[in-house]
Amino acid sequence: MSGFVGVLVSDPWLQSQFTQVELRSLKSKFVSTRTQCGSVTVGDLPPIFAKLRAFTEMFNEDGIKAMLGEAGFNMEEELDFESFLKAYINLQSRATKKSGGKKLKSSVSFLKAATTTFHHNINESEKASYVSHINSYLAEDRFLKKYLPLDAATNDLFDLVKDGVLLCKLINVAVPGTIDERAINTKGTLNPWERNENHTLCLNSAKAIGCTVVNIGTQDLVEARPHLVLGLISQIIKIQLLADLNLKKTPQLVELVDDSKDVEELLGLGPEKVLLKWMNFHLKKAGYSKQVTNFSSDVKDGEAYAYLLNALAPEHSSPASLDTKDPTERANMVLVQAEKLDCKGYLTSKDIVEGSPNLNLAFVAQIFQHRNGLSADTSKMSFAEMMTDDAQTSREERCFRLWINSLGTATYVNNVFEDIRNGWVLLEVLDKVSPGSVNWKLASKPPIKMPFRKVENCNQVIQIGKDLCFSLVNVAGNDIVQGNKKLILAYLWQLMRFTMLQLLKNLRSHSSHSQGKEITDADILKWANNKVKKAGRTSQMESFKDKNLSNGIFFLELLSAVEPRVVNWSVVTKGETDEDKKLNATYIISVARKLGCSIFLLPEDIIEVNQKMILTLTASIMYWSLQQQGYSESSAAEDSDVPDASPPPSVNGEKEEVLVGEVSNLTVDDAVSDATKSY
Repeated sequence: MSGFVGVLVSDPWLQSQFTQVELRSLKSKFVSTRTQCGSVTVGDLPPIFAKLRAFTEMFNEDGIKAMLGEAGFNMEEELDFESFLKAYINLQSRATKKSGGKKLKSSVSFLKAATTTFHHNINESEKASYVSHINSYLAEDRFLKKYLPLDAATNDLFDLVKDGVLLCKLINVAVPGTIDERAINTKGTLNPWERNENHTLCLNSAKAIGCTVVNIGTQDLVEARPHLVLGLISQIIKIQLLADLNLKKTPQLVELVDDSKDVEELLGLGPEKVLLKWMNFHLKKAGYSKQVTNFSSDVKDGEAYAYLLNALAPEHSSPASLDTKDPTERANMVLVQAEKLDCKGYLTSKDIVEGSPNLNLAFVAQIFQHRNGLSADTSKMSFAEMMTDDAQTSREERCFRLWINSLGTATYVNNVFEDIRNGWVLLEVLDKVSPGSVNWKLASKPPIKMPFRKVENCNQVIQIGKDLCFSLVNVAGNDIVQGNKKLILAYLWQLMRFTMLQLLKNLRSHSSHSQGKEITDADILKWANNKVKKAGRTSQMESFKDKNLSNGIFFLELLSAVEPRVVNWSVVTKGETDEDKKLNATYIISVARKLGCSIFLLPEDIIEVNQKMILTLTASIMYWSLQQQGYSESSAAEDSDVPDASPPPSVNGEKEEVLVGEVSNLTVDDAVSDATKSY
């Protein structure tokens, strides 16, 4: 039902030749090539297979091409995924023979950089800690309380994960309101379809709160693979525990820095680094001479904890914790002190001594939550509040940050405005969405000390944008280096929009075997209206800023049109009051994610009709619908809602002409105008 489903092959024998890890990776390469080229032919295989370690050490592209020729393949023949897999097996067999019977490296060996070994050791201490967390925070949940408390010594946790409800509920504990619980399937016995819906909702929602789920699929959760389940739970709990480690939630953190430049640096730090900075701030004041740089080896002896707790809670301090020479004894004393602050349940003395990074991080975060020891200096706090963004800017930054991180780029973005100023992250994103567009020989990798190197990176970012027909009038790389927020948001919007339109174009091209047909905002608008109309509904969308969209009815009808069973109309309101609009908007987002849409907007974006976010929502639903149509013979006919041809984008970087009424391109031109007024 979504991109997260385990990769299934209709031929049982073919399915048996690969693990799910192999299938997912090969499917990724197949889809990537199809997305870039519109289709996959035998002629595309040599450069793909030559990069796989199964072949690369013995055969280059020419050698692979020759073997394909010997096997009688027609280089022009178009391949579906199963034919792609058969060609892979055929080639592997021939390669083994050509190597004189020498067995080639496992076909999965090329995945070693991205995956771990097939035998995963489960950290029982972490499992016990996560079970304790779940038992504590979900004990009173109306649905789950009959299954709790879980026993950490058994497989209770993994058994309960299989229907998808637990992880959805845990996400809502971490970031309340992320999932509308009306969208979770919670009846006693779920069928495979309903379980898959829950897991799809879970994974898309996990992405929307900042989890990395690139290598996790719904099938992994259905099977409750322990290392993947614990890895996901770890991320969700970490997000919950670190939620307050930012200036917006805890403006007192400004006490950790001295001036405005340092505040900017603080804004760009990830929550883990902020937690380390906070810890070292108190340790320095307490006279601790070392610097703590991690939550593992640097805290194994327990000394840092002893100093920290003595400084934060002198009423519970004990000189004995510093006097003892035995790390285990000191760790036990530290835990006794921490328990007096109600910090308990995440780790044992053994976890401290062994330097368990996840559990030590959780422990320090818990201490921060209960006793951060920061002052309420009003002058500094007002300065911190001045540094935070308005609601609209903050929501857009969040959306683009989560979108970038969902792409699986090497650099994790904690704050868009700070993290992209050296240009490197944007180059990584451009390389993902437009492969081959970046000249890496001209790029400088962080850390970058020379300012002009940052400008060079950003100049290349701007040039690639112009090559992709972005509207970048009077915009230079230095605008990004200087952190011009409106221009940064406008560039990222065009980048996200370009990615959406390319995905739609390539998917439609693959379905209808046509090439080069651009899809515009107007096409998406027309498709959505036609879908709703054909379903016998009456609501229509005049544009992506149509104020009538705020009640949510149109999108619920659109979702129902693409998948009739996905909307439960008994929980839908008329959307007449602000409260009803909020209920509908929250439900829309969860239903779309449950369907399989990867979206990052918030209910406020629907209620306030943020046209950028409205376009992303509509395009995501359209993309999912076209994916489903692509699996049937009638896809081309069903796709008749979308015009066959659209005018090509402007080649001079100016705005495209809008085809329908008030459909907005939302380009940088508008932002430049606003920015000129603001700066």
